[in-house]
Amino acid sequence: MTNDIHLTEDLRVKELKKLVTPAKLKEELPLGIELTNKVLADRDTVRDIIHLRDDRLLIVIGPCSIHDPEAALDYAKRLAAIAEQVKDRYFIVMRVYFEKPRTTIGWKGFINDPKLDNSCDMEHGLYAARKLLLDIAKLGLPIATEFLDPIVPQYTADLVSWSAIGARTTESQTHREMSSGLSMPVGFKNATDGNIEIAINAIESASNAHSFLGIDQDGHSAMVKTSGNPNTHLVLRGGKQPNFQYPEVTYAACKLEAAGLEKSLMVDCSHANASKVAQNQVKVWESILEQRAKDDCPITGVMIESFIEEGNQKISGDLKYGLSITDQCIDWETTEKMLLG
Repeated sequence: MTNDIHLTEDLRVKELKKLVTPAKLKEELPLGIELTNKVLADRDTVRDIIHLRDDRLLIVIGPCSIHDPEAALDYAKRLAAIAEQVKDRYFIVMRVYFEKPRTTIGWKGFINDPKLDNSCDMEHGLYAARKLLLDIAKLGLPIATEFLDPIVPQYTADLVSWSAIGARTTESQTHREMSSGLSMPVGFKNATDGNIEIAINAIESASNAHSFLGIDQDGHSAMVKTSGNPNTHLVLRGGKQPNFQYPEVTYAACKLEAAGLEKSLMVDCSHANASKVAQNQVKVWESILEQRAKDDCPITGVMIESFIEEGNQKISGDLKYGLSITDQCIDWETTEKMLLG
């Protein structure tokens, strides 16, 4: 008897290729007890900061995206040294972003296309991403990332101390459900137009229990039931206008309070708050420090896009070392001045 199923589905699917399972990848690149305890302690610190039990400033800083593990590890070694020097006032978490949302088309990130050539060798991307996360964790640096594909956390989330849901996905039910089951604190960015209500709704949704489709550690389809994530917060990243200054921050804090949520938020120095110009992040940083000097300031965290070289470059066969291939970043010299000043 003819199998008619192929007449009605997968008509536009060119290939289905099995990947390593999360369990197998973790078996080959294990976290280990020492690093497990470090991740747990780092998550506790992030929770204490966003819940106002630790008055240090949470700083999520690093490249806009990871495209070169060697340069990323070089940056991480420099950042680890700075983090130790400023640990009494700042809790530094390295931004290690492997996934990039796209408004239309473009490079989707290191896990999707690690060779930057549209070959989309995702198995290599998963291995290389987890290897880099382990190398950074061994330096003593907590790790932050943005989760975009809901399957990816099964491969990497055990190494992450803080995660973001981006402006394009904050309104997505799938990402709110995923966040409700994540084991680390999660920051929800306001929408690309600046709407913070969407992010506040996301925070409320993610704090509740959900049931949804996912995969287990062996790669099998599974029903996922979550208990809800109580460690979620707002990230102001600007919109049609910047929203990092005192009036906008105060307004956002009042909206959080009206929703019965903690008056605790992060300000993104980059993206629309900096008009996508790297050096403008310094002005945002200075404003945050001024606001933090006032009583009852709701800013508990800050995000900075920083790499070895300033600016960005297009993907080519001759990439400059330590220079972003996505958004502009400040350089290392500026980073040192900001953090040590």
